[in-house]
Amino acid sequence: MKRNVAPFAAAALLAVLADGCARSEFAPESAAADLVGSWRAVLRSPGGELPFELRIRDNGGELQAVAVNGAEEAPFSSVRVEDHRVLLAFSFYDSEIVAERDGDHLSGHWRKVVPEGTSTLPFSARRLRPGEASTRFFTPARLAKADSSGSVDGSWAVEFTDEDGTEVARGEFAQNGARVTGTFLTPTGDYRFLEGVLVDRFLRLSAFDGGHAFLFHAELHEDGTLSGDFWSRDTYHATWTARPAEDHETVLPDAWSLVGLTNRDGHFGFEFPDLDGRLVSSNDDRFKNKVVLVNIFGSWCPNCNDKAPLLAGWHREYRDRGLEIVGLAYEFTGDPERDARQVRRYSERHAIEFPLLLAGLSDKREAGRTLADLSALIAYPTSVFIDREGVVRRIHTGFAGPGTGEHFLRLTAEFEELLEELLVEAPAGVAS
Repeated sequence: MKRNVAPFAAAALLAVLADGCARSEFAPESAAADLVGSWRAVLRSPGGELPFELRIRDNGGELQAVAVNGAEEAPFSSVRVEDHRVLLAFSFYDSEIVAERDGDHLSGHWRKVVPEGTSTLPFSARRLRPGEASTRFFTPARLAKADSSGSVDGSWAVEFTDEDGTEVARGEFAQNGARVTGTFLTPTGDYRFLEGVLVDRFLRLSAFDGGHAFLFHAELHEDGTLSGDFWSRDTYHATWTARPAEDHETVLPDAWSLVGLTNRDGHFGFEFPDLDGRLVSSNDDRFKNKVVLVNIFGSWCPNCNDKAPLLAGWHREYRDRGLEIVGLAYEFTGDPERDARQVRRYSERHAIEFPLLLAGLSDKREAGRTLADLSALIAYPTSVFIDREGVVRRIHTGFAGPGTGEHFLRLTAEFEELLEELLVEAPAGVAS
Protein backbone atom coordinates (compact mmCIF):
# COMPACT_ATOMS: atom_id res chain seq x y z
CA MET A 1 0.00 0.00 0.00
CA LYS A 2 1.39 3.37 -0.99
CA ARG A 3 1.59 6.12 1.58
CA ASN A 4 2.02 9.82 0.94
CA VAL A 5 3.98 10.41 4.14
CA ALA A 6 6.66 8.15 5.60
CA PRO A 7 6.06 8.17 9.39
CA PHE A 8 9.63 7.46 10.37
CA ALA A 9 10.87 9.98 7.79
CA ALA A 10 9.04 12.80 9.55
CA ALA A 11 10.35 11.66 12.94
CA ALA A 12 13.88 11.34 11.58
CA LEU A 13 13.70 14.81 10.04
CA LEU A 14 12.84 16.27 13.44
CA ALA A 15 15.64 14.24 15.04
CA VAL A 16 18.19 15.60 12.59
CA LEU A 17 17.03 19.20 12.97
CA ALA A 18 16.98 19.00 16.78
CA ASP A 19 19.45 16.26 17.57
CA GLY A 20 20.34 17.10 21.14
CA CYS A 21 22.79 19.90 21.84
CA ALA A 22 26.25 19.98 23.30
CA ARG A 23 26.80 20.08 27.01
CA SER A 24 29.62 21.91 28.73
CA GLU A 25 32.19 19.56 30.26
CA PHE A 26 33.82 22.34 32.25
CA ALA A 27 32.60 25.89 32.18
CA PRO A 28 32.79 28.30 35.10
CA GLU A 29 29.58 30.26 35.46
CA SER A 30 31.14 33.55 34.30
CA ALA A 31 32.77 31.93 31.27
CA ALA A 32 29.52 30.24 30.30
CA ALA A 33 27.56 33.49 30.56
CA ASP A 34 30.17 35.33 28.50
CA LEU A 35 29.93 32.85 25.63
CA VAL A 36 26.14 32.72 25.35
CA GLY A 37 24.78 34.25 22.16
CA SER A 38 24.92 34.05 18.39
CA TRP A 39 28.25 34.23 16.59
CA ARG A 40 29.14 34.72 12.93
CA ALA A 41 31.66 31.93 12.49
CA VAL A 42 34.03 31.46 9.55
CA LEU A 43 36.31 28.66 8.42
CA ARG A 44 39.10 29.79 6.13
CA SER A 45 38.70 27.44 3.17
CA PRO A 46 41.12 27.36 0.21
CA GLY A 47 38.23 28.95 -1.70
CA GLY A 48 37.81 31.81 0.79
CA GLU A 49 35.39 32.41 3.66
CA LEU A 50 33.16 29.47 4.59
CA PRO A 51 30.66 31.05 7.00
CA PHE A 52 28.07 29.55 9.32
CA GLU A 53 26.13 30.68 12.38
CA LEU A 54 27.31 29.41 15.77
CA ARG A 55 24.75 29.52 18.57
CA ILE A 56 25.74 29.01 22.19
CA ARG A 57 23.13 28.97 24.92
CA ASP A 58 22.88 28.23 28.62
CA ASN A 59 20.53 25.38 29.50
CA GLY A 60 20.19 25.27 33.28
CA GLY A 61 23.85 26.11 33.87
CA GLU A 62 25.17 23.93 31.06
CA LEU A 63 26.35 25.25 27.72
CA GLN A 64 24.81 24.05 24.48
CA ALA A 65 26.16 24.79 21.02
CA VAL A 66 24.94 24.24 17.46
CA ALA A 67 26.16 25.10 13.97
CA VAL A 68 23.27 26.49 11.93
CA ASN A 69 22.85 25.75 8.21
CA GLY A 70 19.51 26.88 6.88
CA ALA A 71 16.85 24.72 8.56
CA GLU A 72 19.45 22.53 10.27
CA GLU A 73 20.99 22.87 13.72
CA ALA A 74 24.00 20.53 13.87
CA PRO A 75 24.82 19.87 17.53
CA PHE A 76 28.27 19.94 19.03
CA SER A 77 28.76 16.95 21.33
CA SER A 78 30.51 18.96 24.06
CA VAL A 79 31.68 22.43 25.02
CA ARG A 80 34.68 23.01 27.26
CA VAL A 81 35.97 26.34 28.56
CA GLU A 82 39.38 26.75 30.20
CA ASP A 83 40.26 30.37 30.98
CA HIS A 84 40.37 31.99 27.51
CA ARG A 85 40.40 28.68 25.64
CA VAL A 86 37.19 27.25 24.13
CA LEU A 87 36.87 23.69 22.82
CA LEU A 88 33.81 22.79 20.75
CA ALA A 89 33.77 19.06 19.93
CA PHE A 90 31.94 16.91 17.39
CA SER A 91 33.05 13.65 18.98
CA PHE A 92 30.81 11.55 16.72
CA TYR A 93 32.75 12.91 13.70
CA ASP A 94 36.13 12.85 15.48
CA SER A 95 36.49 16.59 14.99
CA GLU A 96 36.73 19.71 17.14
CA ILE A 97 37.12 23.47 17.12
CA VAL A 98 39.82 24.84 19.44
CA ALA A 99 39.86 28.62 19.86
CA GLU A 100 41.23 31.41 22.01
CA ARG A 101 38.80 34.05 23.17
CA ASP A 102 39.44 37.79 23.09
CA GLY A 103 36.32 39.62 24.16
CA ASP A 104 33.67 39.12 21.49
CA HIS A 105 36.05 37.32 19.13
CA LEU A 106 37.23 33.72 18.85
CA SER A 107 40.19 32.54 16.79
CA GLY A 108 41.70 29.11 16.35
CA HIS A 109 41.20 26.11 14.07
CA TRP A 110 38.88 23.25 13.17
CA ARG A 111 40.48 19.84 13.07
CA LYS A 112 39.07 16.51 11.85
CA VAL A 113 40.51 13.00 11.58
CA VAL A 114 40.38 11.85 7.94
CA PRO A 115 41.84 8.83 6.09
CA GLU A 116 44.97 10.82 5.19
CA GLY A 117 45.55 11.85 8.82
CA THR A 118 44.16 15.21 9.94
CA SER A 119 42.31 17.94 8.08
CA THR A 120 42.62 21.47 9.49
CA LEU A 121 41.09 24.84 8.64
CA PRO A 122 41.57 28.20 10.43
CA PHE A 123 38.50 29.29 12.43
CA SER A 124 37.28 32.65 13.67
CA ALA A 125 34.02 33.98 15.07
CA ARG A 126 32.50 37.31 16.07
CA ARG A 127 29.63 37.62 18.51
CA LEU A 128 26.58 39.26 16.94
CA ARG A 129 25.32 42.37 18.70
CA PRO A 130 21.79 42.35 20.19
CA GLY A 131 19.33 42.75 17.35
CA GLU A 132 21.99 42.20 14.69
CA ALA A 133 20.77 39.91 11.93
CA SER A 134 22.72 36.78 11.18
CA THR A 135 23.80 36.78 7.54
CA ARG A 136 25.85 34.16 5.75
CA PHE A 137 28.25 36.05 3.48
CA PHE A 138 27.36 39.76 3.51
CA THR A 139 25.96 42.38 5.86
CA PRO A 140 22.28 43.34 5.50
CA ALA A 141 23.38 46.76 4.19
CA ARG A 142 25.48 45.14 1.46
CA LEU A 143 22.64 42.79 0.54
CA ALA A 144 20.23 45.75 0.26
CA LYS A 145 22.49 47.29 -2.41
CA ALA A 146 23.04 44.05 -4.31
CA ASP A 147 22.04 43.50 -7.91
CA SER A 148 18.73 41.66 -7.57
CA SER A 149 18.53 40.46 -11.17
CA GLY A 150 18.72 36.76 -11.86
CA SER A 151 17.51 33.75 -9.91
CA VAL A 152 18.68 30.22 -9.17
CA ASP A 153 15.33 29.10 -7.79
CA GLY A 154 14.34 25.63 -9.01
CA SER A 155 15.99 22.41 -10.18
CA TRP A 156 19.32 22.20 -11.99
CA ALA A 157 21.18 19.59 -14.03
CA VAL A 158 24.73 19.71 -12.65
CA GLU A 159 28.13 18.24 -13.50
CA PHE A 160 31.05 18.19 -11.04
CA THR A 161 34.53 17.62 -12.49
CA ASP A 162 37.72 16.73 -10.63
CA GLU A 163 40.92 14.81 -11.36
CA ASP A 164 38.97 11.53 -11.33
CA GLY A 165 36.42 12.57 -13.94
CA THR A 166 32.89 13.97 -14.09
CA GLU A 167 29.86 13.17 -11.90
CA VAL A 168 26.29 14.25 -12.50
CA ALA A 169 24.18 15.84 -9.78
CA ARG A 170 20.83 17.54 -9.32
CA GLY A 171 20.70 20.97 -7.70
CA GLU A 172 17.58 21.95 -5.76
CA PHE A 173 17.55 25.62 -4.73
CA ALA A 174 15.00 27.96 -3.17
CA GLN A 175 15.61 31.71 -3.38
CA ASN A 176 14.01 34.48 -1.32
CA GLY A 177 15.46 37.85 -2.22
CA ALA A 178 19.22 37.34 -2.21
CA ARG A 179 19.09 34.41 0.23
CA VAL A 180 19.46 30.92 -1.24
CA THR A 181 18.99 27.54 0.42
CA GLY A 182 19.07 24.05 -1.02
CA THR A 183 21.37 21.14 -1.77
CA PHE A 184 22.90 18.94 -4.46
CA LEU A 185 21.75 15.34 -4.89
CA THR A 186 24.35 12.97 -6.39
CA PRO A 187 24.40 9.25 -7.21
CA THR A 188 26.09 8.66 -3.84
CA GLY A 189 24.17 10.99 -1.52
CA ASP A 190 23.58 14.69 -0.99
CA TYR A 191 25.39 17.78 0.29
CA ARG A 192 22.88 18.31 3.09
CA PHE A 193 21.68 21.79 4.15
CA LEU A 194 23.38 24.50 2.07
CA GLU A 195 22.77 28.18 2.70
CA GLY A 196 24.05 31.29 0.97
CA VAL A 197 23.32 34.23 -1.30
CA LEU A 198 23.06 35.29 -4.92
CA VAL A 199 24.69 38.73 -5.04
CA ASP A 200 25.55 40.58 -8.27
CA ARG A 201 24.85 37.35 -10.18
CA PHE A 202 27.41 35.42 -8.15
CA LEU A 203 26.22 32.46 -6.09
CA ARG A 204 27.86 31.55 -2.79
CA LEU A 205 26.76 28.55 -0.70
CA SER A 206 28.28 26.93 2.37
CA ALA A 207 27.63 24.28 5.01
CA PHE A 208 29.47 23.11 8.11
CA ASP A 209 28.13 20.27 10.24
CA GLY A 210 31.25 19.05 12.03
CA GLY A 211 31.79 16.24 9.57
CA HIS A 212 32.06 18.25 6.35
CA ALA A 213 32.97 21.81 5.39
CA PHE A 214 31.53 22.70 1.98
CA LEU A 215 31.96 25.90 -0.03
CA PHE A 216 30.43 26.51 -3.47
CA HIS A 217 30.95 29.49 -5.76
CA ALA A 218 29.39 30.05 -9.18
CA GLU A 219 28.67 32.79 -11.69
CA LEU A 220 25.16 33.06 -13.10
CA HIS A 221 25.66 33.74 -16.81
CA GLU A 222 23.38 35.68 -19.13
CA ASP A 223 22.28 32.44 -20.83
CA GLY A 224 20.93 31.18 -17.48
CA THR A 225 23.71 28.65 -16.79
CA LEU A 226 26.04 28.42 -13.79
CA SER A 227 29.75 27.68 -13.61
CA GLY A 228 32.06 27.74 -10.64
CA ASP A 229 34.08 25.91 -8.00
CA PHE A 230 33.54 23.56 -5.09
CA TRP A 231 35.87 23.12 -2.11
CA SER A 232 35.61 20.52 0.66
CA ARG A 233 37.72 20.71 3.82
CA ASP A 234 41.35 21.75 3.16
CA THR A 235 42.32 19.61 0.17
CA TYR A 236 39.45 18.80 -2.20
CA HIS A 237 38.55 20.98 -5.16
CA ALA A 238 36.24 20.47 -8.16
CA THR A 239 34.70 22.67 -10.81
CA TRP A 240 31.01 22.55 -11.66
CA THR A 241 28.54 23.66 -14.26
CA ALA A 242 24.75 23.69 -14.21
CA ARG A 243 21.77 24.43 -16.41
CA PRO A 244 18.08 24.61 -15.46
CA ALA A 245 16.60 21.11 -15.50
CA GLU A 246 13.69 20.52 -17.81
CA ASP A 247 10.32 19.46 -16.43
CA HIS A 248 10.35 15.77 -15.45
CA GLU A 249 13.98 15.45 -16.60
CA THR A 250 15.79 12.45 -15.14
CA VAL A 251 19.14 13.88 -14.07
CA LEU A 252 20.45 11.12 -11.80
CA PRO A 253 20.84 7.39 -12.47
CA ASP A 254 18.51 4.98 -10.69
CA ALA A 255 20.05 4.37 -7.26
CA TRP A 256 18.35 0.93 -7.15
CA SER A 257 20.27 -0.28 -10.21
CA LEU A 258 23.87 0.86 -9.66
CA VAL A 259 25.07 -2.21 -7.71
CA GLY A 260 24.35 -5.87 -8.37
CA LEU A 261 25.49 -9.30 -7.20
CA THR A 262 28.44 -11.35 -8.43
CA ASN A 263 26.80 -14.73 -7.74
CA ARG A 264 23.87 -16.48 -9.37
CA ASP A 265 22.17 -17.75 -6.22
CA GLY A 266 21.21 -14.24 -5.09
CA HIS A 267 22.90 -14.48 -1.69
CA PHE A 268 24.90 -11.87 0.22
CA GLY A 269 27.30 -13.17 2.85
CA PHE A 270 29.28 -11.40 5.57
CA GLU A 271 31.39 -12.29 8.60
CA PHE A 272 32.95 -9.52 10.68
CA PRO A 273 33.65 -8.84 14.38
CA ASP A 274 31.23 -6.81 16.47
CA LEU A 275 32.42 -3.97 18.69
CA ASP A 276 33.51 -6.46 21.35
CA GLY A 277 35.45 -8.62 18.91
CA ARG A 278 32.89 -11.45 18.53
CA LEU A 279 32.39 -12.73 14.97
CA VAL A 280 28.93 -12.24 13.51
CA SER A 281 28.03 -14.10 10.31
CA SER A 282 25.15 -14.01 7.86
CA ASN A 283 24.84 -17.75 8.58
CA ASP A 284 24.07 -17.20 12.28
CA ASP A 285 20.76 -18.53 13.58
CA ARG A 286 19.51 -15.00 14.38
CA PHE A 287 19.20 -14.27 10.63
CA LYS A 288 17.45 -17.51 9.57
CA ASN A 289 13.92 -17.03 8.19
CA LYS A 290 14.25 -13.31 8.88
CA VAL A 291 14.04 -10.27 6.65
CA VAL A 292 17.52 -8.76 6.85
CA LEU A 293 18.48 -5.19 6.05
CA VAL A 294 22.27 -4.80 5.77
CA ASN A 295 23.40 -1.18 6.15
CA ILE A 296 26.91 -0.52 4.81
CA PHE A 297 28.00 2.73 6.45
CA GLY A 298 30.66 4.82 8.18
CA SER A 299 30.24 6.61 11.49
CA TRP A 300 32.04 9.59 9.86
CA CYS A 301 29.46 9.89 7.06
CA PRO A 302 26.79 12.64 7.48
CA ASN A 303 24.33 10.91 5.13
CA CYS A 304 24.79 7.71 7.17
CA ASN A 305 23.93 9.70 10.29
CA ASP A 306 20.88 11.12 8.48
CA LYS A 307 19.74 7.56 7.79
CA ALA A 308 20.51 6.17 11.26
CA PRO A 309 17.37 7.45 13.08
CA LEU A 310 15.23 5.72 10.44
CA LEU A 311 17.07 2.42 10.87
CA ALA A 312 16.78 2.59 14.65
CA GLY A 313 13.04 3.31 14.37
CA TRP A 314 12.40 0.55 11.84
CA HIS A 315 14.24 -1.95 14.00
CA ARG A 316 12.13 -1.13 17.04
CA GLU A 317 8.91 -1.16 14.99
CA TYR A 318 9.45 -4.30 12.92
CA ARG A 319 11.76 -6.63 14.85
CA ASP A 320 8.85 -8.52 16.43
CA ARG A 321 7.56 -9.17 12.91
CA GLY A 322 10.86 -10.71 11.82
CA LEU A 323 13.16 -7.86 10.79
CA GLU A 324 16.88 -7.99 11.55
CA ILE A 325 19.18 -5.07 10.77
CA VAL A 326 22.95 -5.27 10.81
CA GLY A 327 25.43 -2.45 10.16
CA LEU A 328 28.78 -3.02 8.46
CA ALA A 329 31.06 -0.14 9.46
CA TYR A 330 33.94 1.02 7.29
CA GLU A 331 36.05 3.48 9.26
CA PHE A 332 38.99 5.82 8.69
CA THR A 333 41.95 4.52 10.66
CA GLY A 334 41.97 0.71 10.78
CA ASP A 335 42.78 0.95 14.49
CA PRO A 336 40.20 -1.44 16.03
CA GLU A 337 40.07 0.41 19.35
CA ARG A 338 39.65 3.85 17.82
CA ASP A 339 37.18 2.67 15.17
CA ALA A 340 35.10 0.78 17.76
CA ARG A 341 34.97 3.94 19.89
CA GLN A 342 33.65 5.99 16.98
CA VAL A 343 31.05 3.38 16.03
CA ARG A 344 29.89 3.19 19.68
CA ARG A 345 29.41 6.96 19.65
CA TYR A 346 27.34 6.60 16.47
CA SER A 347 25.29 3.85 18.11
CA GLU A 348 24.68 5.83 21.30
CA ARG A 349 23.84 9.02 19.42
CA HIS A 350 21.06 7.28 17.48
CA ALA A 351 19.91 4.79 20.16
CA ILE A 352 20.72 1.83 17.91
CA GLU A 353 19.90 -1.62 19.27
CA PHE A 354 20.96 -3.82 16.34
CA PRO A 355 24.52 -5.19 15.85
CA LEU A 356 27.23 -3.01 14.32
CA LEU A 357 30.27 -4.78 12.91
CA LEU A 358 33.78 -3.49 12.13
CA ALA A 359 34.13 -4.43 8.47
CA GLY A 360 37.24 -2.52 7.36
CA LEU A 361 38.63 0.73 6.00
CA SER A 362 36.50 3.39 4.33
CA ASP A 363 38.38 3.33 1.00
CA LYS A 364 35.69 2.06 -1.38
CA ARG A 365 37.97 -0.12 -3.45
CA GLU A 366 39.42 -1.78 -0.36
CA ALA A 367 35.97 -2.10 1.19
CA GLY A 368 34.62 -3.64 -2.00
CA ARG A 369 37.16 -6.44 -1.72
CA THR A 370 35.65 -7.47 1.63
CA LEU A 371 32.18 -7.74 0.06
CA ALA A 372 32.74 -10.39 -2.60
CA ASP A 373 29.03 -10.77 -3.36
CA LEU A 374 28.61 -7.14 -4.47
CA SER A 375 29.60 -6.01 -7.95
CA ALA A 376 30.93 -2.75 -6.48
CA LEU A 377 30.72 -0.46 -3.47
CA ILE A 378 29.92 2.99 -4.80
CA ALA A 379 28.64 4.88 -1.78
CA TYR A 380 28.14 5.08 1.95
CA PRO A 381 25.49 4.23 2.92
CA THR A 382 24.45 1.25 0.79
CA SER A 383 21.37 -0.81 1.71
CA VAL A 384 20.98 -4.52 0.96
CA PHE A 385 17.45 -5.92 1.40
CA ILE A 386 17.32 -9.71 1.94
CA ASP A 387 14.13 -11.79 2.10
CA ARG A 388 13.32 -14.66 4.47
CA GLU A 389 14.82 -17.17 2.00
CA GLY A 390 18.17 -15.38 2.23
CA VAL A 391 17.83 -13.98 -1.28
CA VAL A 392 18.79 -10.37 -2.03
CA ARG A 393 15.72 -8.58 -3.35
CA ARG A 394 17.04 -5.06 -3.86
CA ILE A 395 20.17 -2.95 -3.33
CA HIS A 396 20.08 0.82 -2.90
CA THR A 397 23.14 3.04 -3.32
CA GLY A 398 23.50 6.25 -1.30
CA PHE A 399 20.84 8.12 0.65
CA ALA A 400 18.87 11.33 0.10
CA GLY A 401 18.79 12.96 3.53
CA PRO A 402 16.40 15.51 5.06
CA GLY A 403 18.21 18.36 3.33
CA THR A 404 16.63 17.12 0.07
CA GLY A 405 13.06 17.66 1.26
CA GLU A 406 10.54 15.71 -0.84
CA HIS A 407 13.27 13.41 -2.16
CA PHE A 408 13.95 12.31 1.42
CA LEU A 409 10.29 11.65 2.12
CA ARG A 410 9.80 9.68 -1.10
CA LEU A 411 12.87 7.53 -0.55
CA THR A 412 12.01 6.64 3.04
CA ALA A 413 8.48 5.76 1.93
CA GLU A 414 10.00 3.42 -0.68
CA PHE A 415 12.16 1.78 1.98
CA GLU A 416 9.18 1.27 4.27
CA GLU A 417 7.00 -0.17 1.51
CA LEU A 418 9.74 -2.65 0.59
CA LEU A 419 10.14 -3.71 4.21
CA GLU A 420 6.39 -4.18 4.56
CA GLU A 421 6.33 -6.28 1.39
CA LEU A 422 9.16 -8.53 2.56
CA LEU A 423 7.79 -8.93 6.09
CA VAL A 424 4.41 -10.25 4.94
CA GLU A 425 6.02 -12.89 2.75
CA ALA A 426 6.37 -16.34 4.35
CA PRO A 427 9.40 -18.60 3.80
CA ALA A 428 8.97 -21.52 1.38
CA GLY A 429 7.08 -24.35 3.02
CA VAL A 430 5.57 -22.11 5.71
CA ALA A 431 1.90 -21.15 5.56
CA SER A 432 1.29 -17.42 5.57
